Formats: sequence, C-alpha cells, structure tokens
Amino acid sequence: MNKKLDLTAIIEKSEDGWYVGQVEELPGAVSQGRTINELMENLTDAVDVLLEAQREYAKKEYEGRKIIRRKLHYSG
Repeated sequence: MNKKLDLTAIIEKSEDGWYVGQVEELPGAVSQGRTINELMENLTDAVDVLLEAQREYAKKEYEGRKIIRRKLHYSG
C-alpha cells in the first residue's frame, strides 16, 4: 500500500523576480526557480537530497548495531 505524504511549500517572489521557497515541514529543503513550477520541481529535488542525506547519516549511526527497520506509512 503506497501512501502519499503531503508537504507544504512556502513561496515568495524575490526582488529580482525569482521564486524562492522552502518546505514548511522540512526546513532544510530550500530552493528557487524562475517559475513556480520550476521552484516546485527544485523543492522536490531538495526533499529527495535531504532524505537521502538523512538515510546515509542514520546508516552510519547504526552501523554494526542490531536494529529492526520497517517502512512507516504516514497518513497524518
């Protein structure tokens, strides 16, 4: 069963005309774009990068330890 996690983009238009934004629920996910669509694509990429970095961090943190990993399907 695939669940979808809905996130919120906070968007502002800068003085130079670019759209800048961040993901409200993941403050480290920030980006910009010339259009809102480009910004949304870039924010999606930023979320992917942030999650992958966190996965790598956790992998190293728990290396060599006996752990149980389970998928979490969040439906808030």
